[in-house]
Amino acid sequence: MRQTLLAILLFAVFAAPALAASDLADKALDLVSPVVAYRHAAARFFVDRGNKDAVPALIAASRFVGDDREVQTALETLAGGKEPDWFHWMLWQQAHPEIKPFADFDAFAARLYRQIDDHFGLFLSSGVAHEIRLEEIAWGGVVKDGIPALTNPKLAAPADASYLRPDDLVFGVSINGDARAYPLRIMDWHEMFNDVIGGVPVSLAYCTLCGSGILYETAVPGREKPFVFGSSGFLYRSNKLMYDTQTNSLWNQFTGRPVVGPLTGSGIALQTRPVVIARWSDWLAANPATRVLDIKTGFDRDYGTGAVYGGYFSNDELMFPALADERTLKAKDYVFALRSSGVDKAWPLKRFAGGVVINDTAGVLDVVLIGDEVSRTVRTFRTDGRAFVKGATLDAPVAGGKVWRVTEDALLGPAGESFARLPGHIAYWFAWSGYFGASGEVAE
Repeated sequence: MRQTLLAILLFAVFAAPALAASDLADKALDLVSPVVAYRHAAARFFVDRGNKDAVPALIAASRFVGDDREVQTALETLAGGKEPDWFHWMLWQQAHPEIKPFADFDAFAARLYRQIDDHFGLFLSSGVAHEIRLEEIAWGGVVKDGIPALTNPKLAAPADASYLRPDDLVFGVSINGDARAYPLRIMDWHEMFNDVIGGVPVSLAYCTLCGSGILYETAVPGREKPFVFGSSGFLYRSNKLMYDTQTNSLWNQFTGRPVVGPLTGSGIALQTRPVVIARWSDWLAANPATRVLDIKTGFDRDYGTGAVYGGYFSNDELMFPALADERTLKAKDYVFALRSSGVDKAWPLKRFAGGVVINDTAGVLDVVLIGDEVSRTVRTFRTDGRAFVKGATLDAPVAGGKVWRVTEDALLGPAGESFARLPGHIAYWFAWSGYFGASGEVAE
């Protein structure tokens, strides 16, 4: 992989048209020059200059020329430490926010990544507005739209979805009575859909690296058209940066906020909608009128279960660098994340082992959670504080001796009571704790 990345850059750095950049940005680009003498001269230049602000550029270069001892020595000298590879240097960088890059690092990054895909110039440029550290943006190994979003995809009736097995997991969405199922084995390849469900424009932003599929409303007050999203090819702390096709701003998949580009600082934060992961058989039984994503997506992919990320999902390692607080949970332990009107709380998925009903609070809200660990199925409802217990089945909880009924919209009581469902989703612990660890709650 390293040889492939180096070959891409060594061929393209001097072949691509130059962008306006400072002398420092030009010198930093020499760190990945195909000419060894240029790389070494640039490394010695930054050591002689003696400013730590070159460390981010040296870390970026180390990914592509990691076996170049001169570049590594320059990085170790200026950083005052030693790490084994680019992955660990990125973790070091995340832990050292006091190390600021030189003023034209944005120009360097733009030129560097344009050598991989010229379309990356839509996202990164000299002077680009940003509210995340540009030096922590990492290339995810694909070009822009290399993971193609499904926009208004073809749907099928359940009878025509013979490719699905009963235990296949799906993302289940129901809005205004319009029920849809989007199988994970297909969405693993696409990581994003843009659709209109029940008259509401939505996008499912699915970060396979974070284990999180989050449903966002894409119509925003004050904007003429709903947003349409795609995968940029960039990551931030092992979380995908999606982009909108209107402005080419980069958005944090986990927070639903624009973080790089024209919309940075706009105050826009996409509203979340309920989505559930469920076995296909369970979703179909509860929603017999559902439609399901057609396997004929227009793309040539192996849509077999686990065909693309099976190895990643089955081990404890992260594919891309991100610090993780593992004092209570492991980085890739699943949690259920409640996302409701500023109330963010996580429950370890293992608490739902065997299928359980949990009465709890989130902020000032009384809630009940009904879920099953094996299928990663969790739904949350706001309540009036009454206690629920598991009934004969998980979708028929009991309160005060009376049986209630779970639907996609609400928890319905025998006397016409209705407790609204709250939005939430499954995620890996490292992602939730990385973005909400300081402000959210964690259930013990």
